[in-house]
Amino acid sequence: MSAPPHVVDVASARPRVRPLRWAAGALLLVLVAQFAWFLLTNPRFEWPVAGRYLFDPNILRGLGMSLLLTVIGMVLGSALGVLLAAGRLSGFAPMAWACGVYVAVFRGVPPLVQLIFWFNLGYLLPRISLGVPFGPTFVSWPTNSVISSLTAAVIGLTLHEAAYMAEIVRAGILAVDGGQRDAARAMGFTAGQSFVKVVLPQAMRVIVPPTGSQFISLLKGTSLVSVIAMADLLYAVQVIYNRTYEIVPLLIVACAWYLAVVTVLSLGQRRLERHFGKGQR
Repeated sequence: MSAPPHVVDVASARPRVRPLRWAAGALLLVLVAQFAWFLLTNPRFEWPVAGRYLFDPNILRGLGMSLLLTVIGMVLGSALGVLLAAGRLSGFAPMAWACGVYVAVFRGVPPLVQLIFWFNLGYLLPRISLGVPFGPTFVSWPTNSVISSLTAAVIGLTLHEAAYMAEIVRAGILAVDGGQRDAARAMGFTAGQSFVKVVLPQAMRVIVPPTGSQFISLLKGTSLVSVIAMADLLYAVQVIYNRTYEIVPLLIVACAWYLAVVTVLSLGQRRLERHFGKGQR
């Protein structure tokens, strides 16, 4: 029996021609070619200079410091963020209120302002003391000798990161259905076992993607520590171009290293997302 004349055989059907898509693709190709031509033919980029400084020892030391600050800030910020998330989810109202205020304050104040504030803490508090509150002091140190550029950078980045990680962890825990906890308790798990074996693995599926993004953002945010004379990647670049006046090629070097590290971190983030999202595929 033959098909009705108005019915089209799917096997012989052809995709519709979309002229707007072809025009948009052609325009995009032209723009990319024009941008590539601009990069390659403009002598002011000074690509040989950028290549000469790409593996300069001072640049590599600055890159290492940026990575170190990122790891320290992320580890300490994540640990503090978990505590803050637990405090916000607790039934103890003063604790939940205090943690909420912390998150609001440190998410609202720009990290650059925080870095400058901690670096100048000695103006507000000349000495750091340990002792009994409103009582005798056992030991004290000059604040400027304790709060160095490194200390101020670690404190500022950690406190800023903790506020964001607290919200990420809290969102991940709340994303797990409450029935999962009830089922785990019915099976005889304690509250701690329920959290570690049932809630946390499911919450990680929600926690990992924004955490990876925060790690990448923190890496780029370490460039702010150059304002407090911290020898990170951007500061190393600035020291060189302040001497040689080769600003653009040195900035290209910084961008190249940031892009390289961010690309590697993005690949690692995707692997983690696939690992924790296996049950959803």
